[in-house]
Amino acid sequence: MTDLLCSVGLLIGVVMVAIAYAGGASGGGDARHSRVENDGGSPWLTKRAMDRGYRALLPLARGCVALGIGASVVSFASLAFAAAAGLALALGHYGVGAALGVASSACDALDGCVARETGTASDAGEVLDATIDRYAELLFLAGIAIEQRASAVVLGVVLTAIAGSVMVSYATAKAEAMRVEGPRGSMRRVERAVYLGTGAALVPMAALLAERWHLPGWAARAPILAALLLVALVANASAVWRLRAVARVLRARAGGVVLDANDAHGLSRERHVGAGNAAE
Repeated sequence: MTDLLCSVGLLIGVVMVAIAYAGGASGGGDARHSRVENDGGSPWLTKRAMDRGYRALLPLARGCVALGIGASVVSFASLAFAAAAGLALALGHYGVGAALGVASSACDALDGCVARETGTASDAGEVLDATIDRYAELLFLAGIAIEQRASAVVLGVVLTAIAGSVMVSYATAKAEAMRVEGPRGSMRRVERAVYLGTGAALVPMAALLAERWHLPGWAARAPILAALLLVALVANASAVWRLRAVARVLRARAGGVVLDANDAHGLSRERHVGAGNAAE
């Protein structure tokens, strides 16, 4: 019952936020949140949807500032919520795990908002945020892996999803290390959190329907299995695409061509570097 109440509460919360911010009710017009512009959207999760979510957190960020809660505190709160979510999922409490996962993701977005509101954003803060992001996601997926350890197939899907999540982040980090504009694509951290959180939140409802309609046991876990499969397939495909785009830019750079990694075909934005530029 607790899991079901958490799931229904999350659903009501999502609907209320969607209604409140529909049609530009956030007051931001066409301007988008800076993190949305940096990360970019995808066919699966649009910039508009991401922007509405970030803007919904601004009152909370200002509340944290008023209470003297710093960005680092919010970041560690994200990790604590993620650990609790992983534990709940490992014990089979998907509704509770989803609620705690949403709290973790909200804190993940909130810490950056607090840092910007207080003018304390820094490279060290970004490193801390990225590190906690990785641990938070792994804890969430590890909880599902433990709960589903009896099924080799599901466990394989979870591990593939973990691999895809890690490789998408690695591809982005590698691009930054090589001073290449990171190609934008599907399955960034926010997008993965949305799918996995939604899948977990729907499990209690699916379990109730499966029990009432006498469906097979796997039907109760169908929402999270679908979310895991989506992340496993699309994240790994996105990681390969990103790494190929970065490699193409680096090969072009070695040949004296400037190329934008975000150009799918790499033709419309390339230009040859002249002798004068090469001398510089």
